Amino acid sequence: MTTPTIVLVHGAFADAASWAPVTKTLLDQGHKVLVPPVFNRSLSGDSAYIKSFVEQIDGPVLLAGHSYGGAVITVAGVADNVVGLVYVSGYALDEGESLGQLQGGFPDSELAANLVYSTYPVEGGEPGTDVSVKIEAFPEVFAAGVDPEAAAVLAVSQRPLSAVAFGEPASAVAWKTKPSWGIVSSSDHTINPDVERFGYERAGVRKVVEIDAPHLVMQTHPADVARVITDAIAELDTPSA
Repeated sequence: MTTPTIVLVHGAFADAASWAPVTKTLLDQGHKVLVPPVFNRSLSGDSAYIKSFVEQIDGPVLLAGHSYGGAVITVAGVADNVVGLVYVSGYALDEGESLGQLQGGFPDSELAANLVYSTYPVEGGEPGTDVSVKIEAFPEVFAAGVDPEAAAVLAVSQRPLSAVAFGEPASAVAWKTKPSWGIVSSSDHTINPDVERFGYERAGVRKVVEIDAPHLVMQTHPADVARVITDAIAELDTPSA
């Protein structure tokens, strides 16, 4: 049996450091872990980057995606060496569906009223629009349950998501051919937890774990998140290379 490399994919308004407590737990357990950056420019571009990143890894890969990272792994997970997907408070899109369409089928979370829009330059074209969370609302809406001092730092170091990503449809859906697992953050103020539940049920995930946690469940409940990931690996029947 070849143990998969675990690739942790962050979401919007965060970066790879958002996974840090889980990353440390998995490394301490002896797993091979990689946490690449996601540029948060477009679903197609971000997914293509993560797919390329994964395809350059020798051996099988288990992808875990948080929030918008769930949409990214949905598309990028079609890479041949991906053997499974773990959704963490994430969007499990269907083919041809956008984040906006999936979210639009449910009541808005507190995030919708606390977004900030700014412009960024696009070479040869009209300026793009970046979306971030109001700094004063970030600790409660996005980082509830995180140490207040740490949340204050996260609030001023956000990685915005381009507005383009909200309306771009998923071009491929890995969960149709790869086994998947899901974590619902039942106290999530960023994504309506019913959006997570609906996506996971539709995707036929093998197991859904509900955690009474905020959106940044990797920060507040790292042992629980790591356990879902390692349990997924234990369930996989990965042949030796």
